[in-house]
Amino acid sequence: MKTSLFSAFLLSFILLNACTSKNQSDQLLLTGLHVIDIETGDIAENHSILIEGNTIMDIFEDGSKNTEGARSLSMQGKFAIPGLWDMHIHLRGGQELIGSNKEMLPLYIANGVTTVRDAGGDLTSSIFEWRSEIKTDSLTGPYIYTSGPKIDGPDPTWEGSIEVQSSEHITQALDSLQSMGVDYIKIYESTLSGEAYLEIIRQAEERGLTVTGHMPMSIFIDDAITAGLDGIEHLYYVLKGTSDREGEITSKVYNGQLGFWGAVAELKDSYNEDTARVFYQTLADENVYVVPTLHIDDVLSFLHEEDHSGDEYLQYIPDDIRQTYQRRVRSAQRRDAEAIQFEKELNDLFKKVTRDMQQAGVKLLAGSDAGAYNSYVYPGISLHRELEAFVKSGMTPLQALLASSYNGAHFFGDYGRVGSIDAGKKADLVILNANPLSDIRNTTNIHAVVSNGELLTSESLNELPQTQD
Repeated sequence: MKTSLFSAFLLSFILLNACTSKNQSDQLLLTGLHVIDIETGDIAENHSILIEGNTIMDIFEDGSKNTEGARSLSMQGKFAIPGLWDMHIHLRGGQELIGSNKEMLPLYIANGVTTVRDAGGDLTSSIFEWRSEIKTDSLTGPYIYTSGPKIDGPDPTWEGSIEVQSSEHITQALDSLQSMGVDYIKIYESTLSGEAYLEIIRQAEERGLTVTGHMPMSIFIDDAITAGLDGIEHLYYVLKGTSDREGEITSKVYNGQLGFWGAVAELKDSYNEDTARVFYQTLADENVYVVPTLHIDDVLSFLHEEDHSGDEYLQYIPDDIRQTYQRRVRSAQRRDAEAIQFEKELNDLFKKVTRDMQQAGVKLLAGSDAGAYNSYVYPGISLHRELEAFVKSGMTPLQALLASSYNGAHFFGDYGRVGSIDAGKKADLVILNANPLSDIRNTTNIHAVVSNGELLTSESLNELPQTQD
């Protein structure tokens, strides 16, 4: 696996983009590819992909069609998958971190992540500026879906959140978010009441808005689903549906007898296979998407003992972003043996829950949670680590890949335009040197990336030192 791949790409963007730009021809023909059908896992061997502008015009067996005039490049024996999607990142940190957030955007493309979903922050106006620049190829970065600011209660944890208490506040918040042109609604729960949470979902549902987020432990998860919740971020809240004591635990939280982590501990200890099985079927039947974020849980759980100072990717993270990592590091260093054991058991349960949800037909989304304050969860490469965590939990490589571009596009109702390699869809591709269906780690063995129709590649990549995990 090319552990230094993304840094090589960053250099090649500057040095070779002129050589691979579309001004040589209006059409680009990539030949010799093994094209993976992301839905079925079928592989069309020795096929060509014809790209014009930012659109896939045709896919056909090598040499079977006249492509005179197209600029042809051989990709003999390489594997083509759709551009990867990271369905949970954060672009945040206030005015002081605008430049650093922008600086890290190319790291996604370098790792084959052509689309991301910003899950709430305080840089919304900048995100829309970057999105315009990326669309016109004046900035290298992924397409960004964004929720804009999170909705939370009074005095929220995260700066930039919209504070609500009453139904009128919620109406005003949704009016504001719609006027910004956000792609979906993200709810946070640091100080939000259960009543306000359900009202947000109800009003968003009435407006036809996609709504997802965290969840107050003071409500029943079935009530949120009935109200119209479209997605659940992280697995803490999924545990509510797997517990045979949800009613008792919810009541304790509502009455102030339990806090968040106390509730999570009791939910973990009251996990019940039969209860979970019924709940997973509800999630599948109601088309509720779940974002497990397994990789960040593993990273944060071992901050007390892991030394990340030698991480290769750390050198590409701006100093001011690195400084935000220290908050979680200091917290981890205060853990006692009991807390460490609790996190290990919780993470093991999360992996089991992920596998069981997949087997039950729940739609999963691959999200890294990369962003300022989330220590050592690096943009781009962490999406690959999430896919690896999915496979380690018991999923197949194809199922892990489905949780990226395919499910991501369906989540936004945009599968007719993006999410797979099909004629008429946006030309976002990753060209791999080896088959990811035989080993998910091959998603990091990147030969080239096509982003918004632009091919980013370099023969010099083949000369770089390579190491295996």
